[in-house]
Amino acid sequence: MIIKAVLGLVLVSIIVISFPQKDINIATASELPKELAKSVENSTKFRIIPNITYLKADNYEIKLDIYQHQSETPRPTLIYFHAGGLLKGEKETALTSFLPYLEGIGFSVVNVEYRLAGVSLAPAAVEDGLCALRWVVDNAEQYNFDPQKIVTTGHSAGGYLALTTGVIPQSVGLDARCPGFTEIKVAAIINWFGPSDLTDLLDGVNQRSYAKAWLGSQLNRQEIAKLVSPINYVRADIPPILTIHGTEDPAVPYQQSLKLHQSLDSMGIPNQLFTIVDGNHGKFTLSEKIAIYKTIYNFLREHQIIQN
Repeated sequence: MIIKAVLGLVLVSIIVISFPQKDINIATASELPKELAKSVENSTKFRIIPNITYLKADNYEIKLDIYQHQSETPRPTLIYFHAGGLLKGEKETALTSFLPYLEGIGFSVVNVEYRLAGVSLAPAAVEDGLCALRWVVDNAEQYNFDPQKIVTTGHSAGGYLALTTGVIPQSVGLDARCPGFTEIKVAAIINWFGPSDLTDLLDGVNQRSYAKAWLGSQLNRQEIAKLVSPINYVRADIPPILTIHGTEDPAVPYQQSLKLHQSLDSMGIPNQLFTIVDGNHGKFTLSEKIAIYKTIYNFLREHQIIQN
């Protein structure tokens, strides 16, 4: 059973990588090979429930898609955030990134839209991530999600939101648009080369235009950057974190992940940094991608999120 699950992850990752993709290995559904698109549409393993409004803010309806695994028992559930530097992108481009979890392991997946900078500046996207998590937990029974086995993940900006959603506590108040009575804890975070310290990206040698654009010209942008930096929330009770990052990433400095995991180590928090030597911003080779998914599978088993 273990070998079958690993092979499933690897096979799907091979299929996904074997055709040209834009940007960081993310393609729209219309760009999928016919065989892959057909398998998604006709799969008996899950049903697709698109465009559910989970939050209204700034005169904008923020939506998510559900890929609900057809199972009689509650399923581990992946919350996925798309890439795009917090400035662009859409959830519909993310299918190939989370397909391995659907077909390879048997997760249900919640594919989340969030407010980009053109709609609302920081910390809006972080607020949306927390509200999406609250929505998933509140609706777990209806969609057969296992609220004890929720994993957040995403690529680049999506990896960043996977971190903020998983580590920022309710006491900070960034979930004020969707308050709840109980603290929610995710089971694990899988961060694909997302930044952990926004203050480092605002000024100096590591300055990045996307960070400046997302924080905008707000007078308190330094304070906001600190407020939404995952590295500032490292503490004993946060979930295990797996990060995948290339050492030559031009968009998100590798040092961001290195410092995060050094901090996690110092607190004794279960974590793993999977380093791609000479790796770019997600443009990994086939052999690297296969190794990554094997690592993800073992990480999920180690933390008892999956059993097979």
